[in-house]
Amino acid sequence: MIYLHRVYDHETAPKGEQYLVERLWPRGIRKEQLHVKEWLKEVAPSTGLRKWFSHDPAKWDAFKERYFAELDQHPDAWAPLEHAARKGAVVFLYSSKDSEHNNAVALKAYIESKLKRTR
Repeated sequence: MIYLHRVYDHETAPKGEQYLVERLWPRGIRKEQLHVKEWLKEVAPSTGLRKWFSHDPAKWDAFKERYFAELDQHPDAWAPLEHAARKGAVVFLYSSKDSEHNNAVALKAYIESKLKRTR
């Protein structure tokens, strides 16, 4: 099971191993505040893709396509998440205010597709 949770509400995160899936550390959050298993910077979209997308819902489908292509090129970045999700619940922490159009939502769909293919 993969859960998504906004990092600024980390105190109410669902049970499971928590992974920060952002390239940049969230503003205003001290590292000791989060109890993350790991900060996976490399699983986040590239800086160029992140800036191009700029959380514009009109670009969502194109963003996912480009992001998935990046993920396809870097399986070592997302493999720990796939492995953890096979063992139990995981929580992807993200910083975006938009809970529907962000990299964690896309990453969850990508990892779930990998899990389905190998079952």
